Amino acid sequence: MKIEQIYTGCLAQGAYYIESNGEVAIIDPLREVQPYIERAEKNNAVVKYIFETHFHADFVSGHVTLAEKTGAKIIYGPTAKTSFEAYIASDEEVFTLGNITITALHTPGHTLESTTYLLKDENGKDHAIFSGDTLFLGDVGRPDLAQKGTITQEDLAGMLFDSLRTKIMPLSDDVIVYPAHGAGSACGKNLSKETVGTIGEQKKTNYALRADMTKQEFVKEVTDGLLPPPEYFPLNVKLNKEGYASIDDVLAQGTQSLSVNDFERTANENDALILDVRHQSEFIKGFIPQSIFIGLGGTFAPWVGALIKDIHQPILLVTPEGKEEETVTRLSRVGFDNVLGYLKGGFPTWKEAGKQVDQITSVDAATLSKAMSNNAIVFDVRKPGEYTSEHIVNVANTPLDYLNEHLSEFPTKEKFYIHCAGGYRSVIAASILKARGFHNVIDVAGGYKAIKETEIERTAYVCPSTIK
Repeated sequence: MKIEQIYTGCLAQGAYYIESNGEVAIIDPLREVQPYIERAEKNNAVVKYIFETHFHADFVSGHVTLAEKTGAKIIYGPTAKTSFEAYIASDEEVFTLGNITITALHTPGHTLESTTYLLKDENGKDHAIFSGDTLFLGDVGRPDLAQKGTITQEDLAGMLFDSLRTKIMPLSDDVIVYPAHGAGSACGKNLSKETVGTIGEQKKTNYALRADMTKQEFVKEVTDGLLPPPEYFPLNVKLNKEGYASIDDVLAQGTQSLSVNDFERTANENDALILDVRHQSEFIKGFIPQSIFIGLGGTFAPWVGALIKDIHQPILLVTPEGKEEETVTRLSRVGFDNVLGYLKGGFPTWKEAGKQVDQITSVDAATLSKAMSNNAIVFDVRKPGEYTSEHIVNVANTPLDYLNEHLSEFPTKEKFYIHCAGGYRSVIAASILKARGFHNVIDVAGGYKAIKETEIERTAYVCPSTIK
């Protein structure tokens, strides 16, 4: 028996490759499926099953493409309904894979169809669970994503309480937990950085598995402090339920190289958004006017999903040389398939062609410190949790996730400064603001980490947020 966790840091997502006696199961595959196929072929094994723990909201699964390429059967848990051929398992239905078995345990709560898969080894012993978004390390899945009709997040949280206590907590303490996500995912609130644990460890450390917790207490704790989910989440759910374009076709279209003139013409004819994915230190020095920066070096795909509202938006890319296919692939993971090509030669060719160039003014924290003595206007675009732990006195919080909704709060004439934790998110924010006509924005290089090294007054107390 072989179990391999294939973890993608940008999405904080874990897919799983399971092999036994020449048969393979893949759990929650990524959009690009060739690596799974190659693993199986290398071992002279056949992909038999594709298990989906639920309809994912934060990424587009590779289940449809993988089934088409291998003939494997897509398995969902009870109540799931799809537009493509899939097998809907019954609660506690057993699937044989080589010398082992995988049992579908219906664990609704994160979503109605959420299912945990229990793997039993060659001796029939409970070995591991693949818990999807039902149980994370240190947390559980948020219960607000599948609200519909009369079903509320409180109803779903109650279901999750029952699922954990009737299906998961009775398992032996040595059973391994393989979750779908780790720290950084928006599918939970306080996920651990660890990506593999055990039932016993979680009973000791996970607040949601406290033995003395009542259902009422659980519902309150699980639903408390939930931020609105990113707007692309329901769009990804729709793709996962109904299907999507072949990743091969998406890559073929998106990796077309375009000359400067063709790039400009394509942008104008399609009202395309120009997405620049270079490092922020390069972007601020010069970029195509109206382009948006979201660098590959950060949590790229989730930020694209959070900030670009329409997954069908035509996109043109400015990338570091050799990063074109990676960029298109990572965009496809969150459903942004309408990439029309990339600028051949990257930004240097744009400059060499004598085209107009824009820049972002960036200053160090010491310069900001001096400006604050003259009542400088400052915005903090970190997440609320970062902000409440410590922030500049009298500076409000405008999280990057909600920037598009709060453009009216930025001054149109006076200079203003913007910072995040380290400099990545503030450049994203500055690029969006520049594209919206706020040419008076100034980025603070090094972010809050650099600010803490100055004499700027800070506080750990919560100030009123700009978020209404």
